[in-house]
Amino acid sequence: MTTGKNYIGDLLSAKGKTTFKTINPELNSENETVFYEASEDEICQAAVLAEEAFKTYSTIADTKKAEFLEAIADEIEALGDVLLTTYIQESGLPAGRANGERARTTGQLRAFATMLKEGSWVEAIINKTEGKPDIRRIQIPIGPVVVFGASNFPLAFSTAGGDTASALAAGCPVIVKSHPLHAGTGELVASAIIKAVQKTGMPNGVFSNLNSSGIEVGKALAEHPSVKAVGFTGSIKGGTALCKIAANRPVPIPVYAEMGSINPVLILPSALKSEGEKWAVNYAASITAGTGQFCTNPGLILGIKSKELDDFITILALETDKLDPTCMLHPNIKSQYESLKSEVLEQEGYTKKTIAEKETKPNYALQSIITVDGTTFLKNRTFHKEVFGPFSVVVKCDDIQQLNEIILDLEGQLTGTVLNSDIKEYEDFKEVIENLKNKVGRLIFNNVPTGVEVCSGMTHGGPFPASSDSKFTSVGLTAVKRWVRPVTYQDWPDQLLPKALQDKNPLSINRIVNDIVTQNPI
Repeated sequence: MTTGKNYIGDLLSAKGKTTFKTINPELNSENETVFYEASEDEICQAAVLAEEAFKTYSTIADTKKAEFLEAIADEIEALGDVLLTTYIQESGLPAGRANGERARTTGQLRAFATMLKEGSWVEAIINKTEGKPDIRRIQIPIGPVVVFGASNFPLAFSTAGGDTASALAAGCPVIVKSHPLHAGTGELVASAIIKAVQKTGMPNGVFSNLNSSGIEVGKALAEHPSVKAVGFTGSIKGGTALCKIAANRPVPIPVYAEMGSINPVLILPSALKSEGEKWAVNYAASITAGTGQFCTNPGLILGIKSKELDDFITILALETDKLDPTCMLHPNIKSQYESLKSEVLEQEGYTKKTIAEKETKPNYALQSIITVDGTTFLKNRTFHKEVFGPFSVVVKCDDIQQLNEIILDLEGQLTGTVLNSDIKEYEDFKEVIENLKNKVGRLIFNNVPTGVEVCSGMTHGGPFPASSDSKFTSVGLTAVKRWVRPVTYQDWPDQLLPKALQDKNPLSINRIVNDIVTQNPI
């Protein structure tokens, strides 16, 4: 039997006494590898190493950090089929998803490398006016970051995912608290990162990977004084607990948590009249994509009562029923899905529209569509809950006023979508859409919310509880802003300034000089 260990810097360690195994949800059986939960000594060792590594890593040139990130991407690809096989065995997700997520992970790393090579991300600002102080500002890394792996993305939001890539790009060492559902996948990716550390000469401790089946390791990491920030993707319960821990430290630290969202969709009358069937088909696929385990799953659809809305609901339910159930990530996640779904279905005032009651394999989830009227939805907040899985609520509103009231009553969301076939109709719903904008991080027009493009303009966050800080996103190049802070140099000799702030602009980056964006030297 093989054993899975913790990476403490570039060393493999297994000092913990508690062990656990991952589950193959497709087979509903344990995988072979035994993993060791990190001990207190290992937690402290990783944190202290990260603090020491920060002294060097924070000063390394962006071009060298770019080489490091590119090397990580190369080493992940070099893992080949063993990574994909392990991913599938631990997640129950199909090979196509595994391949796509690996490409997304390596693509993120290379995108941050490109950003570092260009260099303007440091946001250099210079105010140099005769007779006034010489003021120059730049962004600098904040220190070691703890990243919590996500259950639903074993690669793209986990060991070498967006949080890790952006933190390393910023100049911050990273300690990953690997997710117990895919610890084997995490260990393979960690081994690739360590190879990249060694090949590019990065300092020992710039990366560590710690295993844990419970909450204690994560809690200890968030409390450790060497840790300066936390990145988290997961439940509202887990994210808010980390926020409280971080706020109650002697020196509080930021927690950037992406947590819960039901991603409301407004289907306007014009869309129902002209394209209702198309949207019903598209949304049946979106609701069930990845067994409904995307954080952008459309869990709430809002429309105004009409024959066209009824027709849309009928087709949506029929199309959803046509789709075969698929496997969830873990028996516990399947159990949570059934529990949350049952809690909603125990309420009064809804109509179940899907009829499928198929026999399914263990850990496979039956999809479900229900409808409620607007008054019931407003009175009973149980219908507002996120049901993590292939489940969606369609709300039949009396009129625009009630639709607006529902939007105002919603919590913060990752996404909000508007479906419309007549641009003139916008004026009738302008207030509703403006209120939706104030509830979400990403406003979508005539599309589905599932799928999050990795690019500079993406926002993957939103008002609480969608995320703990809506000013920062976990996807795309601006994610780097979470791991930096500004520092201003006043009246410093030019040769002692960081290169990004020196008069000659030796890095040839875009800078704001006396309120004008320029690459010119001063």
